[in-house]
Amino acid sequence: MSTIAARIQLRRPRLRAFRATSGITAIIVKELRGRMRGRRAFVVLTIHVLLLTLLAWMFLRLNEESIANQGSLGGQTTYASASVGRGIFFGLMMLQTLMVAVLAPAATAGAISSEREHQTLELLAVTPISSLAIVLGKLLSALAWLFVLILASIPVTALVFVFGGVAPDDMIRAYVVLFATVIGLGSVGIFFSTLTRRTGASTGLTFVVTLAVVVGSVFLWIFLSNTSEVSSTGLRRQPPEALLYLNPFVAQADVACGTEEGGFGDSCNIISGILGSPDQVFPQPMPVFGGGGVGVGGAAADGTTRILTLKGGGVIGNDAIGAAVIDAFRDRFWPKSVLSFLLLATVMTFLSVQFVSPTRRWRPSLPGLVRRIRGRSA
Repeated sequence: MSTIAARIQLRRPRLRAFRATSGITAIIVKELRGRMRGRRAFVVLTIHVLLLTLLAWMFLRLNEESIANQGSLGGQTTYASASVGRGIFFGLMMLQTLMVAVLAPAATAGAISSEREHQTLELLAVTPISSLAIVLGKLLSALAWLFVLILASIPVTALVFVFGGVAPDDMIRAYVVLFATVIGLGSVGIFFSTLTRRTGASTGLTFVVTLAVVVGSVFLWIFLSNTSEVSSTGLRRQPPEALLYLNPFVAQADVACGTEEGGFGDSCNIISGILGSPDQVFPQPMPVFGGGGVGVGGAAADGTTRILTLKGGGVIGNDAIGAAVIDAFRDRFWPKSVLSFLLLATVMTFLSVQFVSPTRRWRPSLPGLVRRIRGRSA
């Protein structure tokens, strides 16, 4: 009797949230073993890094030639090295954003529909693994390869530190936008993969929605900005910036704007056209001492003395003006874009869970809701 009792193992009741997410690791491990098996994955990874290195060298040559032409025309080339670093950084980030915008939906568009085509989704549905674990496991395993490609590009992107002009926190911001883009657009693919039964239809719908979000949002914003009503000041009303929250290229332009000196550059021009001038710096110049007229932002035209006032009071001088203007143009758009992508991923994942297993769908029950309200009031 004691031997039988010793073999009995008492099971502790697991939390409901833990049961809902149990099995994610098993699905991820199973999918990654299939994807990373053999030499193909490592060959693709090596080619990816070599191509990025080649493109970084091409961006380097383009920026060097541009600065050389400006110098021959009498342009300002004092901060040539920093300009080259910013040019390489902006080019690599835009290139990787384009890569993840194409590969993330494609990687997840057949995650669930392929299981239906092979008639293995029913086997997953009858296992103790929950629908949430199935969707999250498929999503993360499909995007894990993209995460590896993004992480492998960090040493190549870090070469911009040799030239200057880009700080480590700027690179962190850019990669946060990349990861958020992968998760957001990947969730769109997993949603259509659960909605349709064929991988071809899922892939087509995924790319149509992705193009509508990325390209269509820019077209709609330009259309509204050129056809909106003219205000009393003679300027057209700007469309809401929320139209571009799901556009990763605008978010990367905002990150690049934080690296440009004084907030003047192509990236800052894009962000200023969307959001307007920053609120941190105000055109209230103090009297300028040392001769010369008052220039832009309260700076002396001949550069002898620069004084700028802030809205909260106080005066800043020559050394602090550049830092104040950069801070005014920093982090104005990309945090909202990251939050929008994460919110999109949450909504798409919730809807995907409802379509994976019909017997576990969430349906609002009006009689049940009425009974709960009456029970609480009593």
